[in-house]
Amino acid sequence: MAETVLLQVITASTRPGRVGPAVAAWFTERAKEFGAFDVEPIDLAEVNLPMFDEPNHPRFGQYVHEHTKLWSRTIARADAFVFVMPEYNHGFNAALKNAIDYLHNEWQHKAVAIVSYGGVAAGTRAAQMLKPVLAALKMLPVTEAVNIPFVHGHISDGVLEPTEPMEAAAKTVLAELARIAPALRALR
Repeated sequence: MAETVLLQVITASTRPGRVGPAVAAWFTERAKEFGAFDVEPIDLAEVNLPMFDEPNHPRFGQYVHEHTKLWSRTIARADAFVFVMPEYNHGFNAALKNAIDYLHNEWQHKAVAIVSYGGVAAGTRAAQMLKPVLAALKMLPVTEAVNIPFVHGHISDGVLEPTEPMEAAAKTVLAELARIAPALRALR
């Protein structure tokens, strides 16, 4: 029997008044319903990493701070990720970049999908900026994505009200992650 895939759904936004938790909660539920994953939600606001403060390059894994050691263990146990991310000024947010930069080997040879949100561009510009960073870490970004335009119009009382295209995109993303993530284990 195949080993279950651990999928971490990472909420990237950390600012007050953010909508990321509503988007992440919706996607997390879809991932659980999909049935192919053990799903672990992670909120970067709760992780609360300081600006990168390790004296050694992350590729060496010689972490001195307890927050980094905990972050390393968290990311190391995952098989795949979904970054639920906003678009800020046509780019991805600093908290996500900081969280990624803390580690190196822990990210390698793992599948990643992007659920982006924003205004008219639905976070797609930020997603495109993130992909070279992921490639530099030997992560495999799947082509499939969920892009949510005008996200505030889809949230009522802190809950995302998805459209049919959003639901269809989520299923497509999850199917691709379920197909790719187990195959990458052999590279780790």
